[in-house]
Amino acid sequence: LWPWLLASSGLSALVQLVTLPFFPDTPSYLLIQKGNEEACRKAIRKLWGEGDHQAEIDDIMKEKGAMASTKTLRVLEVIKERSLRWQLYILMTVMTTLQLCGINAIYFYSFEVFHTAKFEEYLIPYVSLGVGLCECLSSILCSTLIDRFGRKVLLWGGYSLMCSVLALLTMTLSLQHRFFWMHYFSVILIFLFVVFYGIGP
Repeated sequence: LWPWLLASSGLSALVQLVTLPFFPDTPSYLLIQKGNEEACRKAIRKLWGEGDHQAEIDDIMKEKGAMASTKTLRVLEVIKERSLRWQLYILMTVMTTLQLCGINAIYFYSFEVFHTAKFEEYLIPYVSLGVGLCECLSSILCSTLIDRFGRKVLLWGGYSLMCSVLALLTMTLSLQHRFFWMHYFSVILIFLFVVFYGIGP
């Protein structure tokens, strides 16, 4: 089943590959990058139907003017630019914490935790699939929550809850040989960690 499941992602890639040539170029790309106003109007009519779309073209022209006045910086120039220093620090911090938050360890050791929790061998792949599904659903939930609470709240909340879950998971894994029910608590914590990861970072 797993080889077929992994190969199924190739099906969506094949659909995209076949249908992509039939999609029109974006009006902004045609006008800003190519400088072809007639092709831009044609693409707008194809996307939004017939009618007066001059307001949209004017917006794209304003965007083109704004881009022309903006200087493109190289990587070294971005690092040296003092006005971008804090944005760079924040970006580096978020990316570093994302890599070191523990999600890879959770995925790597989850099979062992499920095995120790006395799950049947044939059920473990489905439980692992459930963990992946939890991440997918929590990411969808995040897209609805981000407008209401903002990115900052979700990041702080997600990382705080993930730290708490990891602390509890360390405790349950240490005590799993003393109390039989600790195995199941560890499994619940793994699912919670993945949910908080999907909602937060």
